[in-house]
Amino acid sequence: MEVPAVNQSYTHPPPQPWAGQNPWSPTVLPPSCPPPSYHYPNLSPDQQSVTPMSHTTGTAAGHRPQSLYWDPLQQNYQGVLKPVPEITNMTTQGMPQRSCSLPTSPVSNSKTESRYGLDPQLLPSVVQVIKEDRIQWEGKVFVSESKSSVPPLSSTQCTLEDKGTGTPRFVRCTSYSFPVEAQSAQKSHLPLGAIVCPLARPENGERDVPVCEAGDCVKGCVHCGAFMSPAMSWQDCGQRFYCPFCDKLNEVPWQSYQPTNHGHRVDCGKKPELSLGSYEILEKQTGKAAVLLLAIDVSASAMRTRQLDRICKQICSQLQALNGPEETIRSDLRVGLMTYDSRIHLYNLSPALSRPHMMVITDCEELELPVVEGLLVPLKDCRHILERVLQEISLFNPESDRSGSHELSVSAGLKILQDAASPGKLLIFHSSPVSEGSNQKSSSGLFSSSKAKSIFQGPDSTISLAKQCVNHGCSVHIFVFSHQEVGGAWPGHIPYLTGGGLICYNSLQSEMEQERFRADLSRCVNMQMAFKVQLRVFVSKEMRISGCYGSFIAGPDSCCVAMAALDWRTALAFEFTHNKSLDETRGVAIQFALSYSSSSGENRTRIHTVILSASRQPLDAFRSSQAETLLTFYCKKMYTLALESSLQSLREELQTEVTEMLACFRKQSCTTSVSPGQLVLPQFLKAVPVYVNSLRKSEVLLPGLRSSVHQRLQLRSLIVSMDTLSTASQFYPLILPLSVSPDNANTPSLGEAVRCTVSSLDPGGLYLISCPLALLLWVGSCVPPHTLLQLLNTNSFSYLTSGEIKLPELENPLSISTRALIRSLQSSAAVTLQLKLVREGDSCEESLQRLLVEDKSPNGGASYADFLFHLHVNALRLIV
Repeated sequence: MEVPAVNQSYTHPPPQPWAGQNPWSPTVLPPSCPPPSYHYPNLSPDQQSVTPMSHTTGTAAGHRPQSLYWDPLQQNYQGVLKPVPEITNMTTQGMPQRSCSLPTSPVSNSKTESRYGLDPQLLPSVVQVIKEDRIQWEGKVFVSESKSSVPPLSSTQCTLEDKGTGTPRFVRCTSYSFPVEAQSAQKSHLPLGAIVCPLARPENGERDVPVCEAGDCVKGCVHCGAFMSPAMSWQDCGQRFYCPFCDKLNEVPWQSYQPTNHGHRVDCGKKPELSLGSYEILEKQTGKAAVLLLAIDVSASAMRTRQLDRICKQICSQLQALNGPEETIRSDLRVGLMTYDSRIHLYNLSPALSRPHMMVITDCEELELPVVEGLLVPLKDCRHILERVLQEISLFNPESDRSGSHELSVSAGLKILQDAASPGKLLIFHSSPVSEGSNQKSSSGLFSSSKAKSIFQGPDSTISLAKQCVNHGCSVHIFVFSHQEVGGAWPGHIPYLTGGGLICYNSLQSEMEQERFRADLSRCVNMQMAFKVQLRVFVSKEMRISGCYGSFIAGPDSCCVAMAALDWRTALAFEFTHNKSLDETRGVAIQFALSYSSSSGENRTRIHTVILSASRQPLDAFRSSQAETLLTFYCKKMYTLALESSLQSLREELQTEVTEMLACFRKQSCTTSVSPGQLVLPQFLKAVPVYVNSLRKSEVLLPGLRSSVHQRLQLRSLIVSMDTLSTASQFYPLILPLSVSPDNANTPSLGEAVRCTVSSLDPGGLYLISCPLALLLWVGSCVPPHTLLQLLNTNSFSYLTSGEIKLPELENPLSISTRALIRSLQSSAAVTLQLKLVREGDSCEESLQRLLVEDKSPNGGASYADFLFHLHVNALRLIV
């Protein structure tokens, strides 16, 4: 079979002139296409307005790639820049003509079009990348072994099997082949890092992480403290083993000696620490079980909201569920209760008392508990007493008009846990307005890049209190029922720094808000967490840890991270740098050791070890990378650095890193036959430009005119702790078209997703848009009446109202399948997602614009096509 030539393409026709332009004059943007308003730091002002790509290409900015193709010989994604028609004709190309009248919509095709004539539909597609990976791996088994290949995407449903290295369920690396030389790594500008989600849950029938007794495990390195793993190499018939993390030999005690066969111990198959990348050690010593402590705001302002009765009823319902007949183990959970205004009210719940006793602490400057006994009692012994107190709380008569601070309740709750020597969850129900104290930092400088870094930093007193919570394993969860978008202090610093969370409600008057509160409270109470967490990281001697990023308080040692609590969704990122050249035969070993106390008080250590290859070929690092892992790494790094650096410098750094990375790959991979007008991307990094552009123009790094400080603080805190799957779907949401045919009852599937651009939204269709923090139902203005009747119980588009809704339960295939899909999306989310209906043409459609990440964003962010064009131009300039 004849193999086509690499990058073979036909002769381009001559460029067509703009309307009214002399065909022999230089190609520049026409007057109708002014330069974009957003800023690209690598282009001077004159370069931003005159847009020929290169003097050697003969290709102007008005040219777009008409064909993008996969080159199997080069393993690159290639695109040829070719002439385009006049831009004046582009506004109607590909637009469906409809007889119905369309309302004026703020989401218009001008958001999609490129100022440089690139056709967005021909650019690399995230949807296509996900689809191809699903075709290759869905339903199959990926074997994770030493120096294995690139794993399936996190969105692909497949089984991951541990055969000597931790599966991608727990650890994903930015590259699975590290450069041998430090100079090669620096030139590539490809970050060498890992995303670790230590407590991730197994899926698709995967086996749980095996647990072994501490006394039965083969001991690890006595020099550096690394745990036993398949990365250790055995010598002298099993009498010694070599530790790659400290480059030293260890003697094996005679009690645990076993001979070796072909480099492996003969008992390798019986001991998980010798054969698996992930296992857990159960320590002999046990601590105290975690407790549940409730703190309720009973100030005068809280009473005026008339919400305490609903709050207390929901708490009673959760306590009854915990003490049910099938929850005998959970009923041993120790529970405590306190209320607060400007003072602290403690309750002795001891069953030996005829009625509960309330103790009032008026001196809150230096908290001292009058008693300790009776403050924390097993739920099975005090449930009826608790319910009695909760029923009477709403009848309290406040003695003072002063409102209590949520930090006061944190200090009191921490003091109770300290005196009880127990970790646990502190749930705070705050109903009065959150006031800004005198020690709170001003939030001025919202739109000033030189001051924006202070927005994300908490006050010193808040950080100090959070550190005390971390040291004792106190996880704080705050429910706020008087949410303020503007003004007041943001109460989320302590919760997110202690492994908890902040959930805000406008009011509990509506039924949907009550359902959301019920679901949030149930998730918070029932969430299994690890307490008093310490994560230690070991890496091969030739490498060192240069950065750690995530939702935690940074300590002096980047090799060790301490957290108050950790759940199964939370992920952290670590960055590595060369100390010296790697050994190509040994590769790179990375080990994560998570020591924690379980809810029942067991002390455990979970170990994840991955073994990567090392290569002298610079291209191997690119070809073994994945776009979604790079996105997660960049997101955690940028959002963590936002505490100290200006947002503009972070956006510029992000763009510069990606530009130099693509320039290095192009220089290393392309032959002389590749035209400068061709787009060249690594196989698994085709989606990097759209991911990075979505990150650059996110509300955290690029605030819009309507972005409140509280929204950005909440977004940053939620996203920075997400795992790879959630991060990828947050920055490239899922858009599923729903069936509008009366005869089609098929359930929408993930394989039918469309691109995140307004051109994908047909005015005659229904679309479900989902990401970890939002769930929208977009209704086009030309949807058939019978479809509206089947799904929304109305046959008129004009009768619909945008906003939060609950779909009516109708007995027809469309309604049943759509509600099932929504329940599936809601059940997998970390927060309770309320469905929001968005009508085409409504002003609230701006909430949709933020999710259409391939288009220009409301806050001024560039479209995907324009950003990719500038990446390509700047990469070419770096090569020249």
